[in-house]
Amino acid sequence: MGFVKEFKEFAIKGNVMDLAVGVIIGGAFGKIIDSVVNDLVMPLVSAIIGTPDFSNLYLVLKGNVPAGAALVDARKVEGSVIFAYGNFITVAINFLLLALVIFLMVKGINSLKRKHEAAPAAPPAPTKEEMLLTEIRDLLKNK
Repeated sequence: MGFVKEFKEFAIKGNVMDLAVGVIIGGAFGKIIDSVVNDLVMPLVSAIIGTPDFSNLYLVLKGNVPAGAALVDARKVEGSVIFAYGNFITVAINFLLLALVIFLMVKGINSLKRKHEAAPAAPPAPTKEEMLLTEIRDLLKNK
């Protein structure tokens, strides 16, 4: 029984639940970034460079691969060594955009925290001694 109770306490702790929510949101956020890269950024980059599909960018290091062959077909050529860098470009752009978005989110959250911390706190209520001293001061002032 002790194991089940201990596991339940562990699983219900705020940190574990926060982590679970973070992982789930992170997975969904990763899909959004993938879509931004694949559907918005990569078409613009490929329009500038002139290559419509980065996944087929490769360099033949060894072997006789027909010019213009798709990467899948180039890899099937026996004895060929292929340096496939196109997918890496897509993943690197994906990572940079994700890092940029996370940086902007953290920067915004830090800015909100600083504003909250900089907000003037209400002065503490005067203690009984301070109230008595103020009353004595006021009485002496009136005499």
